Amino acid sequence: MSVWQDTPVLVTGATGFIGSHLVRRLAELGARVHAVSRRPPGAAGHGERWHAADLCDAEATSALVAEVRPEVIFHLASEVTGVRDPATVAPTLASNLGAAVNLMTAVTGSPVRSLVLAGSVEEPAGGQAPSSPYAAAKAAATGYARMFHALWQVPVSVLRVAMVYGPGEPNTARLVPYVTRSLLNGQAPELTSGTRLVTWVYVEDVVDAFVLAGASGDAAGHVLDIGTPEPVSIHDTAELLAGIVGGPTRPTYGAVAARPLDRTQRSDIELAERVLGWRPATSLEEGLRQTVSWYAKRL
Repeated sequence: MSVWQDTPVLVTGATGFIGSHLVRRLAELGARVHAVSRRPPGAAGHGERWHAADLCDAEATSALVAEVRPEVIFHLASEVTGVRDPATVAPTLASNLGAAVNLMTAVTGSPVRSLVLAGSVEEPAGGQAPSSPYAAAKAAATGYARMFHALWQVPVSVLRVAMVYGPGEPNTARLVPYVTRSLLNGQAPELTSGTRLVTWVYVEDVVDAFVLAGASGDAAGHVLDIGTPEPVSIHDTAELLAGIVGGPTRPTYGAVAARPLDRTQRSDIELAERVLGWRPATSLEEGLRQTVSWYAKRL
């Protein structure tokens, strides 16, 4: 029998890219899935129960946890943006730090077995300045997670997820869906110089990592990188996609200015392998082929 059979699980950000894939997987494993979003969909796609809640509201968050009484929580709700604009600081702070702190506060002293937070490869390392308000808020949430575990033994872990791609990405402005859809439509995607190195990870591999982290208490107190060992340039990624799609259309490089403080991304997955037994199973080319196939059937 699955360790997830009849286990009450709460998934925040369940309408998002990773969240929707995770809800489906947990339902397949037999969990009793409670999905939360500010704007839940009209119907449950996999037997999950939907809740509407604003996690930036501490009282609403506590009430949700008290109602669901989950054994495991996956916190994926997030304001994901790479925009470098002072106007994004406050909303990003509330969505990415405030919500995480409210959730950790709500479960402190409760019998929750595991709380898994979605961190980001964009979090700065080695004393670097955060590259965006999003990166700063995610890094702060990781710091608070360490504190909640050290002071109050909250069984919280952080999975610092690399650049996720795969079928069903709702934000079609992100690199992989943008380039894929453009090429399938015979249009040349306009990109930066393409020299930036990015760490990619296929969405189903990410779901594997979250399921492993939530299954036991082994991940508690850890911050784990979830990505691939070797980064790949945006240029090489776009050229891979062009080769898979086929046809004469090619990306145009240098048409878009690079964003300030964009850096090479790297994931050190040694700790994730040791703690969770996790490694990415999907090569970039295989994952991109599956992604292109998914979009090609829907254009």
